[in-house]
Amino acid sequence: MSRTRRPGRRADTPPPRTGNSELEVLRGFLGYLRDSVVRKVEGAAEPAVRTAGVPSGTNLLGLVNHLAHVERSTFLGERVADWQATFHAAPEDGVADVVGRYRAAVARADDVLDGCLDPGAPLPGSHRPGPSVRWALTHLIEETARHAGHADILRELVDGATGR
Repeated sequence: MSRTRRPGRRADTPPPRTGNSELEVLRGFLGYLRDSVVRKVEGAAEPAVRTAGVPSGTNLLGLVNHLAHVERSTFLGERVADWQATFHAAPEDGVADVVGRYRAAVARADDVLDGCLDPGAPLPGSHRPGPSVRWALTHLIEETARHAGHADILRELVDGATGR
């Protein structure tokens, strides 16, 4: 029996195959989630990417903007004065702008992580006292996965696109 796919449905991207070390597994899953979030916003039309899909005001572009701030805060030690404000992209920012800043934050975070060989060691340059590399990676996996789920729902509401 053949399966008919709904319009806008994409095949799911399976979880990553990673190396066996703790850091390889954590970084592999974080990278997978980062890519998933970007795929959710790319290809969505303006103004739908910034249109709130739920009463809280959450929108696709705002989620990616927020995650860029989370990456910079966690891995680069940048302080954020108003976390709620990070959920909204500036009116002049399009998808390419926000995704570009997110990718730049991810690249800078990965540069920091490339120098971290011990998951139990303190994360270098963090403004918080003593989070380990393990804690920071686990936190970012949780945060990114949570918002990737939000993005899944919002993207389906925007144009029916589904899949990871």
